[in-house]
Amino acid sequence: MALIGYSLLLLISFYILAEIGDKYFVPSLDRISKVLNLSHDMAGATLMAAGSSAPEIFVAIMAVFKPGNHGDLGVGTIVGSAIFNLLAIIGVAGIVKKSTIAWQPVVRDLLFYAISIIAFYLVLENEKITLFESIAFIIMYVFYVYSVINWKKWFKYEEVDLEPIYQQETTSKYWWRSVFKPIDLIIKLIVPKPERYFQVFTVSIMLIAATCWVLVESAVHVSAILGVPEMVIALIVLGIGTSVPDIVSSAIVAKQGRGGMAVSNAVGSNIFDIFIGLGLPWFLKYAILQEEVTTHIEGLEVAVGLLLGSVLLILFALIYRKWELNKQLGYILILLYILFVIYEIVDLYVL
Repeated sequence: MALIGYSLLLLISFYILAEIGDKYFVPSLDRISKVLNLSHDMAGATLMAAGSSAPEIFVAIMAVFKPGNHGDLGVGTIVGSAIFNLLAIIGVAGIVKKSTIAWQPVVRDLLFYAISIIAFYLVLENEKITLFESIAFIIMYVFYVYSVINWKKWFKYEEVDLEPIYQQETTSKYWWRSVFKPIDLIIKLIVPKPERYFQVFTVSIMLIAATCWVLVESAVHVSAILGVPEMVIALIVLGIGTSVPDIVSSAIVAKQGRGGMAVSNAVGSNIFDIFIGLGLPWFLKYAILQEEVTTHIEGLEVAVGLLLGSVLLILFALIYRKWELNKQLGYILILLYILFVIYEIVDLYVL
């Protein structure tokens, strides 16, 4: 019974994160970026990346500060989300609709993402994270944002409107949403009206933080009951669950023929997840608790190899197809993700 209860809490938490992120948090960030007069690239690399990656960041923070050395849960969530974003989300975008994408921003994001993966491996290889390494991650993200701001000056390309990515009311037609209607009503009562977007932003942050606390607690208990390592639960279950907002928004813009936006959304979120989603919680633990951060990642080389291999596959496939995202590439990426999940399960119970 306990397993069923905690599993239901996980499911409800995923739904709440998706609802708050899609309907309240990300739209409020969109309004704030317009008030601050940020360019689309700047908004996408900072506020929007933070919006779509908020669940992963809060899970990582909760895991790092939770007594009992559960830091692997946060790292596993971000690695699992990264693999899901890179393979499943871009794969779905290709399957939904064929589209031709601008190469300049894609090359930029894939380049920085490859750098972030290498940095991730070098830092986690010795299983101890230093204060300098946590600060270096944050600085590298600042440099990425600087590059985003100036990329159009260095390489000319057409900028597209980001706003339609958040128009997701079509999901309300699905029958299963009626099950969650009471939760929707409670959220509507708590969150201020859309025009008060700064307050919406603040309340959304608080709700996401509270939900992620429930998510981490539930995941720890499920892991203990099943006797499954927390890293595996994080890689597969939390990695997919925290990426729900990303896959929904990417599928929507892909239907509009904007596969490039879907690719940028997925890869840009991954860059943010590694540099800020890991760097910030590590830095906070040093700054607040003044404790050393340690972690042990089973299969680190496999995960890193898969991520780097996927980056190269996507890059060369797009070059070969003359920057066309299509169903063939989409199915290959989905298959790779399925093989990754199968490998993790077989590695756990057989190898």
